[in-house]
Amino acid sequence: VQLQASGGGLVQPGGSLRLSCAASVSIVGVTMNWYRQAPGKMRELVAGITTGGGTVYGDFMKGRFTVSRENAENMVYLQMNSLKPEDTADYYCNAAWPYNSWGQGTLVTVSS
Repeated sequence: VQLQASGGGLVQPGGSLRLSCAASVSIVGVTMNWYRQAPGKMRELVAGITTGGGTVYGDFMKGRFTVSRENAENMVYLQMNSLKPEDTADYYCNAAWPYNSWGQGTLVTVSS
């Protein structure tokens, strides 16, 4: 499966971005995740969402990010609000089992 992430860019602290991930095949039944990796740091889970809408978030989210999906369109989204400079990273879309697939990163830069 191919995953195409988009929506990254430069935003000021306190701003918002919405990331999108388009899958080339059906994602019904597949847990979809967003990860991020900042320079010099390990990749970490941002958020995950099951096909039924169950969600899990990284501890650093503190209610600022919201993951969602549209199964009929094979799309996953990450709404990011109240962005901080420490949110700067490459953000990756991931499809869990059985695809176990990663998309290319989309860069989010939070800076004034």
